[in-house]
This record gives sequence, C-alpha cells and structure tokens, in this order.
Amino acid sequence: MPRLLRLRIFLGPGLGAVLAIVLALNGCAAEAGQPADVAGSPPGGGSGFTLHQHGPAGPVPPGLERFYSQRLTWGSCPGFATTSRDRESFANPQLECTRVEVPLDYAHPHGRTAWLGLLRLPATHQLERLGSLLVNPGGPGASGMHAVASLAAVVAGTELGRRFDVVGFDPRGVGASQPKIVCRTTQEQDAARLTLDLDTSPAGIAYTENQNRDYAALCAQRVGKDVLAHAGTRDVARDLDVMRSALGDTRLNYLGYSYGTRIGTSYADQFPGNVRAMVLDGVLEPNENLVESLANQGAGFQQSFDAFVGWCLGQPRCWLGSVLKVPPKEAPKEEANRRFQQLVRPLTTAALPVGDRKLSYTDASIGTIQGLYTDQLWPVLNRGLIELATGDGSTLLRLADLYYQRDGHGYSGSQDAFKAVRCVDDPPVTDPVVIWQADRQYRQAAPFLDDGHPPSAARDACAFWPVPPSGGPPDPQVEGLPPVLVISTTGDPATPYQAGVELAHQLRGKLVSFEGNQHTVALQGVKCVDDAVSAYLVRLALPKHSALCVA
Repeated sequence: MPRLLRLRIFLGPGLGAVLAIVLALNGCAAEAGQPADVAGSPPGGGSGFTLHQHGPAGPVPPGLERFYSQRLTWGSCPGFATTSRDRESFANPQLECTRVEVPLDYAHPHGRTAWLGLLRLPATHQLERLGSLLVNPGGPGASGMHAVASLAAVVAGTELGRRFDVVGFDPRGVGASQPKIVCRTTQEQDAARLTLDLDTSPAGIAYTENQNRDYAALCAQRVGKDVLAHAGTRDVARDLDVMRSALGDTRLNYLGYSYGTRIGTSYADQFPGNVRAMVLDGVLEPNENLVESLANQGAGFQQSFDAFVGWCLGQPRCWLGSVLKVPPKEAPKEEANRRFQQLVRPLTTAALPVGDRKLSYTDASIGTIQGLYTDQLWPVLNRGLIELATGDGSTLLRLADLYYQRDGHGYSGSQDAFKAVRCVDDPPVTDPVVIWQADRQYRQAAPFLDDGHPPSAARDACAFWPVPPSGGPPDPQVEGLPPVLVISTTGDPATPYQAGVELAHQLRGKLVSFEGNQHTVALQGVKCVDDAVSAYLVRLALPKHSALCVA
C-alpha cells in the first residue's frame, strides 16, 4: 500500500500525547473500548447532566437559528470514549462532555443531521472567564476530545486554564461523532497494510487502481454518499461556527494544529469577522499543488531522518552500528540512507512475522515516520531498528499501529476519515504525468524512503471517489480578520517551516519560530512558545516582531 500512502500528507499525532505514546510503546497500553451507541440522538454518556444554553451568540446565518441556539447537555465523559486510552483519560472528573447537532448538509438544514462530540475542561475562574478555546489537533481524522483530555494536566493551573473553557471537538465522521466514517473492518485494514502495490508496470498500475476503486466503492456502501459528500473542511469550519454560538461566544477563540490550521484558515475565509483570536501551529500550506506539497514534505522527513541519524551516532548503541556490525563514529547522509534501505527493503519480498501478525515494508516505513514526529520518540525508533536488524519487528509494528491508531480491538477510523476529507477537500489528481512526477520528486526529496522501484503513475482512491470535491483551498488573504499567531518549527517533518512563515505574512499576523525537531509545539512545555500563546489568547498581545524560541 505505499503508493496510496505516498500520495498523501502525513499528519500524525502531536500535542501532549508523546508521554502516553512512549509509555504505550513500552508495554503499558490498554485495550480499546467499543464506540458508544449514539446514532440519531443527543447522547447521555455519563451521570450528572447539566443543561446549558448560552447561544445564540454573535451572527446567526438565516435558517440555522435552531442549531446556533441549541441547549447543550453536559455530563461525565467515560461514555464518550471510543478507545481504551480515551476511557482512561476521560475518567478525569474535571472534564465534561456533550454532543452538538449540526446539519449534515448546510444547504438543506431541515434534512439529516450529525452529532459532534465535545469535551471541555471548564475555566477554574468562572468570574474571569473569557469564553471557550476550541482546539483541533489535526489529521484530518484526529480526535479533539482526546487532545484536550491529554492536555488537561498541562493546562490546569495556567492562565489559559483559569480564563478559558478549553474545548476539544471531534469533527464530523471522527471519534465520538455520529455518523462515523468507517470503511474497513480491522481484518480488511490489516490486510491492506500487507498489500504493497510496488509493481509499476502497466499491469501493476491497473491492479493498484482497481484496489483504490474498490476501496472508494466500499466507503460509499458502508458510510453513504451523503455523509462522504459533506465530510470536508468547509463543512467542518461551518460546524465550528455553530459550536461558537452554542457555547455562548460572540467571537471564536481557536487553536489548530497541523491539518487543524486548514480548518482555521477555512473558518477565517468564511467568517473573518467572527474571529477573536486564532493560533495556527504546524501550518498545512493551503495553496500548494500535489508535486510541491509532496516534495516539501519529503524534504521535511529527510531532514528529520538526518537529525535522527546524527543523534543516534552519539548514543552508546545505534542501529547503524547494528547494521554495519561496527559502531561508526560518523556516517555520510548517503550512507545512512543506503543502510536504512538495506535494512527495510527485504520486507518488500517477505513480511516479517510478529506474533500472529506481520511487519510489512509499508509498516516499517510508517513506523519510522511515526518515530520521526518528535525527538522524544527517537530512542524508541532506534530500538525498533536495532531489533529489526536481528529479525524482530515488534517495536516498529507498534509504532506503525500508533500511526494508524490501531489497538487491541481494532482501528479508530482515523485513516478512513483522513481519506474522506482529503478526497472532497481538493480536486483529484488524475494526470498520470503529474502523479509520476510527484512520486519521483518525493523519492528525490526523501531518499531514505525510496523502495527501489520506479515511480508510479497509479491514481489513488480520490480519483474514484463516489462524490465530487466540495472544498478547495481557502484564501488566506481575507479582509476583516484580526491578527493571528502562527507557530512554525524549524525541524517539523510533516509541515515544513516555510509554510508557517508564508502564512503569517499572508494573514498579516505574527510568527513564533521554534528551533526543534518535532511536529507542532504549542502547550507542550516550551515556555517561550507557551507564554506567547497565553499572552495572545488572554490579552490579545502579539509579539512586536517575529520571535524565535528554543527548547
């Protein structure tokens, strides 16, 4: 399946989940729970319900009054958990959960509706409360409820925690929201990860495209075309405005990470006058074409891999030493790329048994990518590569499972939601020449991930998607938008630094640059960054000049 994965944007988990990730990869993960049954009605989810009606607040589009003025039923959160990790973090008695109702199709507000999960950490100083801070962690397909539950300990006791209700939301189709986008069963998704699609001959391309066509048809069958047609970012941004009003805020306070920056720019495009404050961390460039975005992201992953190699060579035990059989004092970048390829390419012909499962070449590559998202995972990645050299793929498989959000009971559905959003956000790329060029440039930008086969011109699932695109990139040059705060990390592997520089300029906002090796940084313990975020959100105080922060 690497052809499918290469023609996409890798946006993995960030925020304060790194510690939980490391614990899970060291054997402390619990089993997943079953999704709550909430279809078609506002949920319970726990005891101690309270009814709050703050809206309608601020502008209300005609015909949507009942959504903007709805009462929210808040209660305890465990019943909203869809994974074991959520069940544990949602047990925090400080957290409150509910669902908000939105039209499935905003053009027909009297038709079918969707229910979106909300989780909030209430402000500890309610008399000084400034409003709600809505948070999205990216993906697309990541759970904002999970993100805020993970951030609860970080935010508690801070000025943000005192002055804001911090609210995470699961976008339509994701996590605790209903209807949920799930196209494949656990068994089907496991099998897809073992299907490599490396053959780039005409017959091989035809086989790959047939797989992608079948996947698109399966999503239409199991999810429904009406749900898929309205999974895109423009609809999510409209949902965000409903949440703003239902929570009682005349203007929006928003923190978006990674793909969440595209939600933010889409909201700014549609509702510029409704924004009070907006923090965009790890910018997804809205106007890049496929070739540019893949080449830039490939360069980002290669930069992170090179930094990982440099770190590794300074450790008492490094995977390069395991492969070379001698501990090298230094290795050229080209040699490190070659040694990594030497280690993982045998998996293109035979997957490695890991218990009752197998580690494929795709999983080894994805596990490595997951380990590059933050330097806090570099020791885990190093261990996984050392183990692979001895025929043990267990750690790399756990890293890949982490990326795919798979645990003991199956998948979260994030990968299906990712594809559904991407396929309706932008027009599909169907020109074989463009696809071939994108694949070739990605290999050139990230040679450590080159599988050794010729570039492919196979169309991905979006070329066969059962509904047309409904979005398109937002226009970041919007009138009436107050200054925003953009954060960009110099060594971000997934969303290259320069995209943040350019967006801050386009939005006439301020840029905070973080010198580090990770994907996103806000509210993750870097005081310089967190102080700038807090000053902006609480007092609307932006840095006078672009700021540079270091770990």
